[in-house]
Amino acid sequence: MSSEAEQQKRALRAELRERRQLLSEAQRDEAAVGIAAQLDALVAAHGAQSVSCFLSTMTEPETRTFLRGAIERGIRVLLPITRADGLLDWAVADDTDDVNEGLYGLPEPTGEVLGPIAVNDVDLMIIPAAAIDRSGTRLGWGRGYFDKTIGSMEKCPPVFAVIYDSEILDSLPREVHDQPVDGVITPTQTITLSPARN
Repeated sequence: MSSEAEQQKRALRAELRERRQLLSEAQRDEAAVGIAAQLDALVAAHGAQSVSCFLSTMTEPETRTFLRGAIERGIRVLLPITRADGLLDWAVADDTDDVNEGLYGLPEPTGEVLGPIAVNDVDLMIIPAAAIDRSGTRLGWGRGYFDKTIGSMEKCPPVFAVIYDSEILDSLPREVHDQPVDGVITPTQTITLSPARN
């Protein structure tokens, strides 16, 4: 039986997904430029030489502009590959646009597959989200991949979620397994939060 928090999350996800689908191409393009600028500044501020990021889907804030620039500047970028057991493998991003369709139809890299612990070496994690609240609680898309990854890391680097400006909410339902984030990247701002880690 699903808990009240799960039901609230399901309803919120549906609403947020619908809102994202209503964005025009011009709005998405403008957001992509802002996201790339915010992520570039974040990487520079952290002096990050190695980051994990994700290949955005059509409805997510676009990360590919940032990825191309980071690779050109010599930053090592790891991209996630979903596994049936709920863990993430990783591959090093390259300058090709080759993409596989992974589990759940998500875009995934085609490079050499590295195991789940490869992400332990990154200086910064950039992850997807549906929404974030002001305490750092993250609403993901319900499969728990990033919660498991963050929760299993011995020394977790700063974790920033990429969302649209309207997806910063006052509060979100939180369950025990939900891992908070350290900050939020939107097309117009970067916000550093003080999350309560489990």
